[in-house]
Amino acid sequence: MTEQPRRPVAMYETYQEAERAVDHLSDQGFPVERVAIIGQDVRLVEQVVGRMDHGRAALHGAASGALPGALIGWLFGLLDWVDPLVSALLVALYGLIFGAVVGSLFGLLLYALQGGRRDFASVRSMQPSRYDVVVDEAVADEAVRLLGGLRTAGAGGRPAHT
Repeated sequence: MTEQPRRPVAMYETYQEAERAVDHLSDQGFPVERVAIIGQDVRLVEQVVGRMDHGRAALHGAASGALPGALIGWLFGLLDWVDPLVSALLVALYGLIFGAVVGSLFGLLLYALQGGRRDFASVRSMQPSRYDVVVDEAVADEAVRLLGGLRTAGAGGRPAHT
C-alpha cells in the first residue's frame, strides 16, 4: 500500500474541535479512512503536583509495585489445579504485599540516589498548540467544502493554508 499525498484542510486549537470536524465529515458520508488529525508544535509540560520526601517516595513506590505483584501472584495461583480460585486469590494477596514492599524499597532507593536534586513529584504530558485535519489530496476539495458548512455553524476551525 502506497502512501497518498495529504493536504491540511482545517486547523483547530483543541483536539475536541478537530474530532468534531472529523465526525462531521463522517456524518456527511465522507471516506474518513482518508483523514488524519495531526498535533502540531508539540511541547512538553511538566506539572508539579507536590513535594517529595522519603515517606512519599516509599508510598509512590509501594503503589506502583502492588498491582504488578498482585497480577503475577494471581497468575501463579491459577496454576494450582486442586483449588485454583482460593489459591489464586491467596497468592495474589501475597504478591500484592510483596510487590508493595519491593516497590517501596525501590522508590526509596531511587529517591536517595537523586541526592536532593529533585524534591518534588510531577506529571509530564505532551501538548500540541494546534491540531491539523489532513486528508488525501484526491478528496481534499470535498473535505474543504463539507467543513465550510461546519465552520459557519460555529465550530471555531479555520481553513488550513494551502
